Amino acid sequence: MRMKLLSVLTAICGRCFAADAVVLEKSIALPKVEGRIDHLAVDLKTNRVFIAALGNGTIEVVDLIKGERIHTVSGLQEPQGIAFIPDTNQFAVACGGDGSCRIYDAESYKLIKTVDLKSDADNVRYDPMTKKLSVGHGSGALALIDIATGTLETDTKLTNHPESFQLEANGPRIFVNIPNSKKIEVVDRKSGNVVAKWSVKSAHSNFPMTLDEGNHRLLTGCRTPAKILVINTETGDETAAFDCAGDVDDIFLDAAAKRLYVIGGEGTLNVFKQIDADHYEHETEVKTSAGARTGLFVPELKMIFVAVPQQSHKHAELRCYRVQ
Repeated sequence: MRMKLLSVLTAICGRCFAADAVVLEKSIALPKVEGRIDHLAVDLKTNRVFIAALGNGTIEVVDLIKGERIHTVSGLQEPQGIAFIPDTNQFAVACGGDGSCRIYDAESYKLIKTVDLKSDADNVRYDPMTKKLSVGHGSGALALIDIATGTLETDTKLTNHPESFQLEANGPRIFVNIPNSKKIEVVDRKSGNVVAKWSVKSAHSNFPMTLDEGNHRLLTGCRTPAKILVINTETGDETAAFDCAGDVDDIFLDAAAKRLYVIGGEGTLNVFKQIDADHYEHETEVKTSAGARTGLFVPELKMIFVAVPQQSHKHAELRCYRVQ
């Protein structure tokens, strides 16, 4: 009887812990922001979040301390990807509508440089080691842009339009999701060459991804069906797969807490506990809002930000979740 009671209490405590794994701390309203919201970036020095409001044609800047929007950069054509560049206090915006990558001063919000990538500029990443920007664009290319000169250095050809991609911190590789080709392509950022192509087999529409570099694993989020695939980065083999939120568009690995956060447009934030390199256990699910499929995990702040688009009865907003 004592053992049974202990088991029940353990289960109850486990559920209580899981329920509190992610807690909504505050919501910041974004009045007059209409349409789809895409990706986010953060400036840790000033506690600002930059939001690519694709459908609104703007970048919305939110002050986390004040809990309010403090600036809007307007006149953009479908801003999709965004990256903050702390070394130069700038931010870069990739615009799908005109194919441009625009670099702005983060203090004055003035446009500094524009790099023409011709069409569908999408995800963007900043590499602090090389001081370069990588931008996916067009019908299949990954551009490398020199921040200092604002020039296009290399433009690696891919089999189709790239979605999310991740850069190794301790190696030269970039892993790129190519959903229309049902592949993950691996680019050597030193040579600019594609060095591997891995087929995505047990699920398709592989849009978001995150990198578990310490375990030599890549996690990619698929929409058809809704699954997370675990890929060995040494071999390209799929080592595991598990169900996740529908319409997934952003996933993040919390290495310190050994958790995986999955943001799905069906209106949920999934939290998975990492058991080992290949195994994850569903910990809890947080209800967000329909269409809220993009966000940002900031380990330094222990926060997950989720972008919620405008509803018929409610403003768009930035939801700020505290990771316990």
